[in-house]
Amino acid sequence: MTVIAVVNCNTSTTMTETIAAGARTVALPGTRILPLTPAWGVASAEGWFDSFLSAASVLDLLQNLDQPVDGVVMAGFGEHGREGARELLDVPVVDITEAAALYALVLGRRFAVVTTLARAAGQIEDSLRTAGLLDRCAGVFATGLGVLDLELDPATTEQAFLDASRQAMAAGAEVICLGCAGMTGLDTRMNDRLGIPVVDGVSCAVALVESLAHRRLTTSKSGTYAAPLPKLRTLR
Repeated sequence: MTVIAVVNCNTSTTMTETIAAGARTVALPGTRILPLTPAWGVASAEGWFDSFLSAASVLDLLQNLDQPVDGVVMAGFGEHGREGARELLDVPVVDITEAAALYALVLGRRFAVVTTLARAAGQIEDSLRTAGLLDRCAGVFATGLGVLDLELDPATTEQAFLDASRQAMAAGAEVICLGCAGMTGLDTRMNDRLGIPVVDGVSCAVALVESLAHRRLTTSKSGTYAAPLPKLRTLR
């Protein structure tokens, strides 16, 4: 059995359940999804300050895992912590920002990200730039909804997503990436309505981790992602 930890970047257990449900719909037979929620951190990650707190809480969770896993999906779009997790762990670590963009690249020449609030754009752009994927991005477009607002009214969420996606298409996007883990499930409802592929980073990341685990491939520990140096690290 392949065990994949799917880590929410915030402390909302209902959002963790939504993300895990989406992950299970695409997981192969024989894959177990292990949903994880940080014990501390932020209720929703919206902005740089929240993002760095989220990264610390997620890394704290990952360094104290009490069971073995075959890979990790980091379910925060544009959130920090990806590189630290790759140093920390000896299994594949895939974050949903990178996974969504990688899938989008083989489906169209230009992709766009449709996210929550406009303030998330800078973090998403930086994450794509670090991964070497920003050049093919037509832009990051905001729905104007907060992370926790996504679960309140599905009709409002869908309309806001459609409006932002049409702006992205007008800017040249041929593929749309869901820009928040809380949007998981929108892809199946929006593909036909938009007429272009809509990519969910959670399902893409699960598929990538499964593929890497089955091929016994994991992060190189030569250089950039070498294990953290042994030293005293004090948590308050």
